[in-house]
Amino acid sequence: MTTTQLTIHVPGNHLMRPLLGERDELLRIVEAEFPEATVHVRGNEIAVGGPDADRVGRLFGELITLLQAGQDLDPSLLGRTIDMLRADERPAEVLTTEVLRAARGRHVRPKTAGQKRYIDAIAANTITFGIGPAGTGKSWLAVAMAVQSLQAKEVDRIILTRPAVEAGERLGFLPGDLMAKVDPYLRPLYDALHDMVDAEAAQRMLDRGTVEVAPLAFMRGRTLNNSFIILDEAQNTTPEQMKMFLTRIGFGSKVVVTGDTTQVDVQGGRSGLAGLERILTGIDGLGFVHLTGRDVVRHRIVAQIVDAYERDATDPGAAS
Repeated sequence: MTTTQLTIHVPGNHLMRPLLGERDELLRIVEAEFPEATVHVRGNEIAVGGPDADRVGRLFGELITLLQAGQDLDPSLLGRTIDMLRADERPAEVLTTEVLRAARGRHVRPKTAGQKRYIDAIAANTITFGIGPAGTGKSWLAVAMAVQSLQAKEVDRIILTRPAVEAGERLGFLPGDLMAKVDPYLRPLYDALHDMVDAEAAQRMLDRGTVEVAPLAFMRGRTLNNSFIILDEAQNTTPEQMKMFLTRIGFGSKVVVTGDTTQVDVQGGRSGLAGLERILTGIDGLGFVHLTGRDVVRHRIVAQIVDAYERDATDPGAAS
């Protein structure tokens, strides 16, 4: 087994504390993840030895680049960086890509390589399908890309829509008009919008019609020009609704369709998202991006739950 010795020179003592973490918390995580590497810190130099030395050296190089780009390192970000490095991806390239400067000075950036592929596909295509489990940022990043396009004057308005899968008896018992009844279904889209712009700006956008949040049924009969349109929870459309929606797209518009094919609630299970990739493959300007458990950016246990379900779905011995 080849043993490598190398030394990383950290460009500035001010980077050492955030690089290693409070009380060397991040350094301990690196040592636990790469037990065959030895790491010794002296001043602003990190000496690494052992069979994993090259990989650990690349990891510290990526972490230094992230710090220099203004990223704050924490155990969660370090874990995602290690995962990307093991997959031969470039964490610094992924994690420093800025989508939007959001409300309160927050930076919206992809947090996984899959998310980076997703935003690149949205930028490159007229229609992008983002398919994956909960917690992968499908809707949140789509709204960020929509706000960025609006601010860049690439579109005149944003349209956020979802199917109201229970538009029957349950909604009928709720008070108010149709919009009041479907508001609970649209609330996640409002929440994503408020993450991108402050409350006053969001309300002005809604009042002026610059941003429209509406149930999918409101799209029928319209032609949507110069708009950034997001269809969320698309697994709960019927095939007829999906065709209706896709044929509403007008000139100068961009569309993102998000969904999770494992969470179909539409009556009868006839999802408009099922089989769509086979039907539409080969159309220029249209792309599919599949996100997985590796792209879940919620609590680590969410990623583990998603992985468990994915394993069960592919296990031929699993109970039907």
